[in-house]
Amino acid sequence: MSNLIEAFEEFLIINKGLSKNSVEAYINDIKQFESHLKKPLLNVDNSDIIDFLSNFENARTLNRKLSSINAFYNFCKELEFGTVDINLPSAKVPSSLPAFLEYETIIKAVEEIEPKSWLDLRDRALILFLYATGVRVSEAINAQRDDIQNGWLKVRFAKGEKERIVPVANVAQFALELYLRERADTIPYLFVNYKRQKLSRVSVFKITKKYLNVSPHVLRHSYASSLIIGGADLRVVQELLGHSSLITTQIYTHIQKPQLKETIEKYHPLGKIEM
Repeated sequence: MSNLIEAFEEFLIINKGLSKNSVEAYINDIKQFESHLKKPLLNVDNSDIIDFLSNFENARTLNRKLSSINAFYNFCKELEFGTVDINLPSAKVPSSLPAFLEYETIIKAVEEIEPKSWLDLRDRALILFLYATGVRVSEAINAQRDDIQNGWLKVRFAKGEKERIVPVANVAQFALELYLRERADTIPYLFVNYKRQKLSRVSVFKITKKYLNVSPHVLRHSYASSLIIGGADLRVVQELLGHSSLITTQIYTHIQKPQLKETIEKYHPLGKIEM
């Protein structure tokens, strides 16, 4: 155990007056974190902590580890042991992975939509838009024509009023252009109902339920899942989703585990041997 952890243990006992079990829990968590690191404890950043926390699937365990780490670095900062300034917020992390759809499932459903009217084209464009951008329902229904420029969507009505910009895949752009051309009006909102009024959250839910039998939020999960499986950096996914904390985005790293297992079984010579 490093001298820094010993000092932290003494601080918990004397200054904080914690019970023996509580102190042991804190120290064991920090020891585990130190063992995971390949660098000194005072030379870390948030990404190192996220990488460590991604090993834990249980929400309660994850938040306990995070609480110990926050307490440790608050201690280091208070006693001026270093300049590390880390204090990640705890988050309610699901114990199981959010439901998501495979790319093939989404595309098959879209291809089966018969374009008999501009409303059918709207439904197709909406589904592709949600899957291509990962935006929230509230962000989708508030999106306007001018928010898409040169293949980029400016999310002006983001949660917490935080603006972000995300790329829009060509296939989604094409579907939007076709739909808007057939809609033939100058209403600013991208998605409207048959009365040409801004589409409601309920209407979006009915559309995704009709063609995919899921809520629209599942398309947001599907977007994030596709990026993670494809090898996207966690911080990039955080930025695209508009998450304020990496802890929230971290739930998607669990997708990689079955994916990696499948890869080993398929390509590694020992993975093909049955016992």
